[in-house]
Amino acid sequence: MAQEIAMLHDISKCTACRACMVACKQWKNLPADPTTFEGEFQSHSDLSPTTYNLIKMKETYENGQFRWDFLKFQCMHCGDPACAKACPEDALTKLDNGVVSFDYDKCVGCGYCATNCPFGVPKIDKTTNKSTKCDLCEDRIANGMVPSCAQTCTADAILYGTREEMTAIAEKRLEALKKDYPNAQLYGVDQSNGVGGTTMMYVLTDHPSTFDLPESPKVPTSLAIWKDVVQPAGKMMLGATTMAVVGSIITHAMKKEKGGAEGGEDHEQ
Repeated sequence: MAQEIAMLHDISKCTACRACMVACKQWKNLPADPTTFEGEFQSHSDLSPTTYNLIKMKETYENGQFRWDFLKFQCMHCGDPACAKACPEDALTKLDNGVVSFDYDKCVGCGYCATNCPFGVPKIDKTTNKSTKCDLCEDRIANGMVPSCAQTCTADAILYGTREEMTAIAEKRLEALKKDYPNAQLYGVDQSNGVGGTTMMYVLTDHPSTFDLPESPKVPTSLAIWKDVVQPAGKMMLGATTMAVVGSIITHAMKKEKGGAEGGEDHEQ
């Protein structure tokens, strides 16, 4: 079994230089996204089919003090990825090293991955009718290289290594951060959470919801029915049109369940 790796983003050290965004664009040969100024310094409002990595900017005014917090947002590479469970073509695969790999050629653009991701990461490119997301530079990793975003960070905010190494660093940094930020916590490190932990881990200065991260992310239980029962039976017994109808029904149930779950979640510690 391959050694499990992880990426760590310490938002207390991030300067929002956005070199990681540029490095991602360069390595993936992605075009620039035309954007308009809407009164905020954040360059893009969200990820897009041609932006896999985004620095989110949060303004906080607390106890008479103003501060910026900058969070690197991308595919979380969940331990139990909802996107892979939802994909009817096995275009998304969880690898032993922690990466959620994406097979572009297998993708049919159904959008089930985008619908069911608890973090809202995958985006469908309407031009190619394909899903898009960060693959943690799996081509670089396979050749013993560091992901491009981590390679270019000069602020010591993005680190890459084994999951054991990143967990140890995260815990040490959290201990120091707690002195100034009592709500500081780790995110994605705990592999017993609803998505099996995440390969993209964080040291946060406040609760996850402060940075638009779900407090208690989880895989919709209806996905188990879809992946283990409906898909296999449909591929053997049903035509494409019928499968599309059944898929639509299941997807509606997933959306309803996801919407209900977001109403009463507890803080992840």
